[in-house]
Amino acid sequence: MTSAPGATPRVGVLDYGSGNLHSACRALEAAGADVVLSAHHDELTRCDKLVLPGVGAFTACIDQLRSVGGDDLVASWVADERPLLAICVGHQVLFDRGVEHGVDTPGLGILPGVVEQLDARPLPHMGWNTVEAPATSRAFNGVAGERFYFVHSYGVRTAVNGLENTLVTWSEHGGDRFVAAVEKGSVTSTQFHPEKSGPAGGTLLANWVIG
Repeated sequence: MTSAPGATPRVGVLDYGSGNLHSACRALEAAGADVVLSAHHDELTRCDKLVLPGVGAFTACIDQLRSVGGDDLVASWVADERPLLAICVGHQVLFDRGVEHGVDTPGLGILPGVVEQLDARPLPHMGWNTVEAPATSRAFNGVAGERFYFVHSYGVRTAVNGLENTLVTWSEHGGDRFVAAVEKGSVTSTQFHPEKSGPAGGTLLANWVIG
């Protein structure tokens, strides 16, 4: 059962062994959410919104997700048009494929595109960076000109067919542009870590939790 209108939004965080879970939970609570950290689908489906975290390698992350049936949970969640927020490698696995060290791994296919190594130096891209958000973005309302915290060497680097009617936020590192965030229907995803991005990240999370 989801929260009643006007109640504190209940946000589920999928615990599948990958992600900056505790800092993400604290940041979501500070943004106004009642947070449920769980690996159990029955608990999570009773939530209003779902967060898909992720850190490390694309292949390891997607394997861990699939091992607990998280791929099916996310697919059904999106099919039902329920609000989803994906962070870092959680953002990456939403795309069609990830290519790391010559290994081509299928992703969830919710967003079109290929995750590949940035053509930039130094790597990883680690630290604070600005983003180019669309004027109509709800996620970046009030923080479009702020900086966010990135830790990654891979990303979606080129515009791809199927994202034309999607709000895509871009960033740049070492002369290479990459997708920093996506807003498509009920899906919001960020390559950066909003939970590590100070007040700007807190505002972005509040926009999503309350929106």
